[in-house]
Amino acid sequence: MTTPSIIGLSNADELPSPALIIYPELVKANIRQMIAIAGDPDRLRPHVKTHKMAEIVALQMQCGIRKFKCSTLAEARMLVTSEVEDMLLAYQPAGPDIQDYVQLAKENPDARFSTIVDNQDTINRLNTACANSAIALGVFLDINSGMNRTGIAPNESAAELYAHIHQASNLITRGLHVYDGHIHESNLEKRTRQTNQEFATVESLIKSLNEASFDIPKIVAGGSPTFPIHAKRDVELSPGTPLLWDFGYGDTFHDLPFQHAALLYTRVISKPAPGLLCFDLGHKAVASEMEPPRVRLLGLEDATFVSHSEEHLVLKSDRASKISVGDSFLGIPKHICPTVALYNKAAIAADGRITGYWNVAARSRILD
Repeated sequence: MTTPSIIGLSNADELPSPALIIYPELVKANIRQMIAIAGDPDRLRPHVKTHKMAEIVALQMQCGIRKFKCSTLAEARMLVTSEVEDMLLAYQPAGPDIQDYVQLAKENPDARFSTIVDNQDTINRLNTACANSAIALGVFLDINSGMNRTGIAPNESAAELYAHIHQASNLITRGLHVYDGHIHESNLEKRTRQTNQEFATVESLIKSLNEASFDIPKIVAGGSPTFPIHAKRDVELSPGTPLLWDFGYGDTFHDLPFQHAALLYTRVISKPAPGLLCFDLGHKAVASEMEPPRVRLLGLEDATFVSHSEEHLVLKSDRASKISVGDSFLGIPKHICPTVALYNKAAIAADGRITGYWNVAARSRILD
């Protein structure tokens, strides 16, 4: 497993900090690993929420991946501009997002658009919006298999709701969406057991739907920790974090062979007291919803957390006396997905130097 170093970037001193750095060759290696686990690129529907970059979508398409999953209209718009053939908005639309997504689908008839639902009211609203726009939209029934965040439990009510989708005049029944992002068991054997136990309830729903003569065209299942387990089923797989990877998942899931393809570039901006180092990696530069440490600085792995605020990260290190204000470091974030969303551009590292920038195009909320 390759870990980038600051020494490997000959022009790093020219880079403003804090900065997000992407290593395309490592992204490509992660894509190859995803495909190897899935067995075929056609089985993958990777989530774009981790990276939000058209260039990373393009790298996946070059490897034969044609279907993608997203969470926002901005991400869907990015997939459209990337000429993606099949996209799933895996976030139940509400309010004006319903009409906006329907309009996006109408403006791009050559692409396949789908979304998820878990209640009758959303089905009705989507169907009405589609009827008014004279289009048909794909819909997956969102299943709550234990995460208790969205979805409907896989029971008789779910079967009834699936029937309502099937009966809607302007909705196309695509199948089931089953996200189990709550499964974070580090031990592979235990994780496999939990995944299979929770999916058994979904299999019961599938059986009842089949007995009622309902077709289930696709099942989109799993998140990053569980997609290798679901790879043994006849389902589409939706990893996201493996494209860039972070130490939160890396430390937890030793069985997943992915590399850190996105790092943070930071500088020491002050030495406020003996043993203390202050870096320009505040809440605005690294995702801060996790407990500290929120970033692991390479070469300072033994540093201890002191404080974290909007613009500043203070660490304590026995090496502080040997480090000067202005010295730069690379850091691996604990949670890469919300970290990427803090940056409008990512510096690109290739051939031992920073070669340019990629736009984090889909970080927007309000679309033009």
